[in-house]
Amino acid sequence: MNAHRVMADLRELAARTSTPDGAQRLAWGPVWREARDWFRGKVAEIGLRVETDSAGNNWVTLPGASDRAVIVGSHLDSVPNGGWLDGCLGVLAALEALRVHAAQADEAPVTLKLVDWADEEGARFGRSLLGSSAAAGSLKIEEVRDLTDRQGTRLVDALAENGVLLDKMLDAHRELKVIDAGAYLELHIEQGPVLESMNKPTGVVVGTFGVERHMLRFTGQAAHSGSTPIPMRRDAFLAAAQTALECREIATRHSTPGAGVVCTVGVVNVEPKIVTAVPGICEISLDQRALDAGVLSAMHGEAREASARIARQNHVAVEWKHVWRIDPRPFDPHLVRLCEEAVGEETGDAPRLPSGPLHDAAEMVPHMPVVMMFASSSNGLSHCKEEDTPEPHLETTIRAYLRLVEKTIAHVSRSA
Repeated sequence: MNAHRVMADLRELAARTSTPDGAQRLAWGPVWREARDWFRGKVAEIGLRVETDSAGNNWVTLPGASDRAVIVGSHLDSVPNGGWLDGCLGVLAALEALRVHAAQADEAPVTLKLVDWADEEGARFGRSLLGSSAAAGSLKIEEVRDLTDRQGTRLVDALAENGVLLDKMLDAHRELKVIDAGAYLELHIEQGPVLESMNKPTGVVVGTFGVERHMLRFTGQAAHSGSTPIPMRRDAFLAAAQTALECREIATRHSTPGAGVVCTVGVVNVEPKIVTAVPGICEISLDQRALDAGVLSAMHGEAREASARIARQNHVAVEWKHVWRIDPRPFDPHLVRLCEEAVGEETGDAPRLPSGPLHDAAEMVPHMPVVMMFASSSNGLSHCKEEDTPEPHLETTIRAYLRLVEKTIAHVSRSA
């Protein structure tokens, strides 16, 4: 199993699909299609072919002695001006696993399936995990039917341009269920600073955070900034700002050394947005994440209480609008142990950590045993051209992942 060959593939893909600003493999667009065509050629070199399901996910099958399957993969799409490793690392490491077994005289004891999920990022239309959620059966078609990108292109038209019919996407769930899946393995970069801060190249992912995402709208009264005394103001922005700070404190209180949680206010909209007016309306986003469902629920409840209390103190009203949620998705304990073994054999240590970002693996958890492995991220950066992993760390992690594939094949074959 050749980690250097994976790294060479990664560099070749980056050269083909990047500009000086970073990767440009935006889902459903021409550069993404070019990346998939390039990948199809790599698959053909080992005598296999790519098949596309009803949601646009690409699949490669290497038959084994048993129909019981180990699924490996990730996604080729990127955000605009993205990094050279996000998503595609997992696809190309998975391709190496298929290469090795395709070259062997004896067939593998189980079937190997590689998947390149379509539109994991959601960068163009705002719906992440689009292809994998369709395969998982969790996608709600009516919630995405009217989505458009910044140029006004409708999702339904972009899908059709790529041979995908929106109203047929959930057929991918039936197609997934036909697979006798014994495991799903995904390799990804961490996209955060934890492994680097520990000086560790590779980590074992114990699950993905659950997410509560809302928009909060504070309504006060716009007034002249020069003539309205501070005690008499109904300043919507200050109420929103105090709530944001309180939500940070809520997250801090619920964080423990072994179970950190996060919250983020990433959107702030103020009206009337002029220098001489007290803000009468302020809308903020609130994204709360935790691996423990009880902790996530408590954080959400405390944030609602805090916003109501702060709104009263500032003589404004507050309304909550639900945007999206997903439950925490802990990974399979046995696969986590196998992942620890594989990482430990390569590095001598196997730190465990949760994934704050969501991944396609989260959608697979209700349907099969799942685990992920992380490679460290330089400076914790991702979704930007500066995204990187030190070459020795990258090589070590790829070798550990390929060890995990072999261990999982053996495990699944024994239970077949």
